[in-house]
Amino acid sequence: MNKTIRRASVFALLLVLTLLVRATWVQFYDGQALADDKSNRRNVIETYSEPLGNIIVAGESITGSGRTSGSSDLKYKRTYTNGKLYAAVTGYASQAYAPTQLEGVYQDLLNGTDNQLKTVMNTITDQRAAPGNVITTIDPAVQKAAYQALGGKKGGAVAIDPKTGKILAVVSTPSYDPSALTDANTAGSAWKSLNADSDKPLTNRALRQPLPPGSTFKLVVAAAALEDGLYKNVDDKTVSPNPYTLPGSTTPLRNESTSAPCENAPIRVALQYSCNNVFGKMAVDLGQDKVRAMAEKFGFNDEKLDVPVRAYASVYPKNMDKAQTGLSGIGQFDVTATPLQMAMVSAAIANGGKLVSPHMVSQITDSGGDVLKNYDDDASSKEIVSSSTAEQLQSAMQTVVEQGTGTNARISGVTVGGKTGTAQHGENNSKTPFAWFTSFGKSNSTGKEVAVAVMVEQSDAARSEVSGNGLAAPVAKAMMQAALT
Repeated sequence: MNKTIRRASVFALLLVLTLLVRATWVQFYDGQALADDKSNRRNVIETYSEPLGNIIVAGESITGSGRTSGSSDLKYKRTYTNGKLYAAVTGYASQAYAPTQLEGVYQDLLNGTDNQLKTVMNTITDQRAAPGNVITTIDPAVQKAAYQALGGKKGGAVAIDPKTGKILAVVSTPSYDPSALTDANTAGSAWKSLNADSDKPLTNRALRQPLPPGSTFKLVVAAAALEDGLYKNVDDKTVSPNPYTLPGSTTPLRNESTSAPCENAPIRVALQYSCNNVFGKMAVDLGQDKVRAMAEKFGFNDEKLDVPVRAYASVYPKNMDKAQTGLSGIGQFDVTATPLQMAMVSAAIANGGKLVSPHMVSQITDSGGDVLKNYDDDASSKEIVSSSTAEQLQSAMQTVVEQGTGTNARISGVTVGGKTGTAQHGENNSKTPFAWFTSFGKSNSTGKEVAVAVMVEQSDAARSEVSGNGLAAPVAKAMMQAALT
């Protein structure tokens, strides 16, 4: 064999060895990554080759799986019962787009690839297991009441059982029908239409759109003042000139009603009439650090609030000057909150100062109904404020509903406490304000309790008629009635 042939043979051998090494590497090291790649159509085909597991509300499935039309290799598509009503809970499972909300959180459970579902036979045969189901905490009556009461308004609402942390309703309007996004053949046009809609129906306003909470945030400031000892009782007079000029500025912090008895008003009266001067000065007197510490105990600034859907963080800002701190005391400047967050505030106050971790999934099960995880048992509780502070705030919130700015939330046979909020929107308040209401209700006959928060971002009401009591309180009332009666 001459030298040239020998070199060519060695080179060819090296090429073969290189190919073998690369093939081995792809098969054993890169294979799983390639198999899991979102762009791998085989995964989508496998996911929709069989019906998915279901999301359950009050023992009834609100999801299903139907046959895909045409000659698609995706045999099944997701279907929804009352899709618009439950869209903020379920999200969507789509043949074309990544799943969202509970469909996304429990994707593996619902398509049968979760390791918790595997039997010995599944392991031996490497076959996909029968899919599991998600049992929610949602109360269909409360969900429907919130959805219908919000009606054509743009907004969000959440209801929580203060004793257990169970989320009874999560509603965002305007809503959308998840069924429009499930079929790969038609999802593209629906996706384009939904994203072009200026009302942003895909936005979950209950969990994922923090907005200025306005005067509902005064509950947090009041809690901080009572816990700190700045004021020992909700009926003690405060040191609150009216109007109050924000420190370092010439800007007076005025009140909505010029006739309201806000000068040096006690916390009870200040909540009853929603006195800006009282809570602006109170925040300045406490200082931003103490107000922030209380806000964070309630859940503000939590970047990992999972219920189990990841909620966007409500924000109490840092590094403010005293004037900005004063504005933060009335839920303005850069303070933002979701309806979930403000429902958590009312829930903690209603529950004697203890916040039970909010959750909207009770259990996950396998296809036979055996419980894989019970989230009700895992719900934790932490003290936010003392029982004494909670009792005083409960009493003051009841005054708001009985004699103050929240009279539209009154319910016969139910003890109701609440707080209204009307948050400025746009530069120099040039846009329609946001209307808020957060409350708790306790049935005088059964002892059942509920905490709610409602935010109305936009409605058909005239600007002069936009208020927490006028727009948001009736929605909260409907939700509390559904939960308690």
